[in-house]
Formats: sequence, C-alpha cells, structure tokens
Amino acid sequence: MARILVVDDDPAIRDLVVQKLSLRGHTSETAADGVAALQAAASFRPHVILLDWMMPRMTGIEVCRRLRYEETTADVHIIVMTARTQLIDVQEGYSAGADDYVVKPFSPRELIARVDAALAPPVNPVRTDLSYHEARRLARRGLAAV
Repeated sequence: MARILVVDDDPAIRDLVVQKLSLRGHTSETAADGVAALQAAASFRPHVILLDWMMPRMTGIEVCRRLRYEETTADVHIIVMTARTQLIDVQEGYSAGADDYVVKPFSPRELIARVDAALAPPVNPVRTDLSYHEARRLARRGLAAV
C-alpha cells in the first residue's frame, strides 16, 4: 500500500495513527518534531504526510512550506492535524501548502478516510497521459493540466 509519515510530538497520537494505518495495510514512519520530519520525508519518501502544527524545534507550518519548496517533496499530500480551529489558522495551513486540515481531537475513522481520499486517483482526470502526482504538481503551480 502507501508510505505515510506521521509527525506529532505526542507519542500517544503517533501510536494510535500508526496502528490505524497499519490495519489498512500502510507502512508508516514517525517523527516527533519538525526537524526530524524533514529528515524522515527525505529518506522515507512518503505518499502522505500527517503533520501536527504545534511542535518543538519547527512548527508543522514551517515544515509544510519547506516540503513544498523541495522538488522531491513538493507533490506529497500533506494533511495538517491541529487543535487550531480559527478560520485564520485554517487559511494559514492551506496557504503554507497543506492539502487538507483535520482538527484535533479527531476521529481516527475520519483521518483514515482523508488518507484514503488523498491516495485515491482523480475521479475525472483531464489528461490521461499524466500521473496523479504530475497533474497535482501542474495544478499547484497554476498550470492547467489540459
């Protein structure tokens, strides 16, 4: 199945999410802070990153921006997990490059559903000669995938 990087400074959340992902057949790596997340993303090459916002050494938003800047991680689907619920926080998360935003406390079933949606192929791709990730990369850069 997929490789998923779980980044959260709370070991109980990391363990719960990894357990639920393994039941779906996914392989997971974990990181407890932003610096470790960047290192793990470079070596593990995940398909999806579940990224906590408030962490030591580097926030999830800073990590998200750096991941989007790097060519090797620019296409990775990033789901921010946070207790920050204000509209301005949601906007900042998406502006940093997050693909999805999950508010803590979250339902593990909802989180897994969002991971499944992130891994699903596009419903009606415009160009069939592009991979899902190539089409996302073009869309993220404001180029039409037609």
